[in-house]
Amino acid sequence: MADEQATVTRSDEEWRSRLSPEQYRVLREKGTEAAGTGAYTYNHDEGVFRCAGCGAELFRSETKYDSGCGWPAFTAPATESAVVEHEDTSFGMRRVEVTCRACGGHLGHVFPDGPGPAGLRYCINSAALDLESSSG
Repeated sequence: MADEQATVTRSDEEWRSRLSPEQYRVLREKGTEAAGTGAYTYNHDEGVFRCAGCGAELFRSETKYDSGCGWPAFTAPATESAVVEHEDTSFGMRRVEVTCRACGGHLGHVFPDGPGPAGLRYCINSAALDLESSSG
């Protein structure tokens, strides 16, 4: 886990003007969208998932899978340096929070119960993502 300084910085006023209220709540206030409600939970389009806050590449569609958790799930970030992991002990739980390395926006959490060689499940809020589709 790392504690890196974000490279994209904006004032609170700038974030509020750039993001929808739901995106702001998730990315800047560490909120969580309701399970099963996100735009990308059941989306199977091919492409690159970018940070809704700053546009940084975070995940790729080939690592997305249906985990049944109610949020988009990925087996790995697009690159090792795309996200930063932080210990999260909020709500009386011990979890690993995932943030965008570029802007520090809250994305979701990573859990050790996924498929693939690393066995990880990156459980990410749709509101934190924008899909750059490669189809069509």
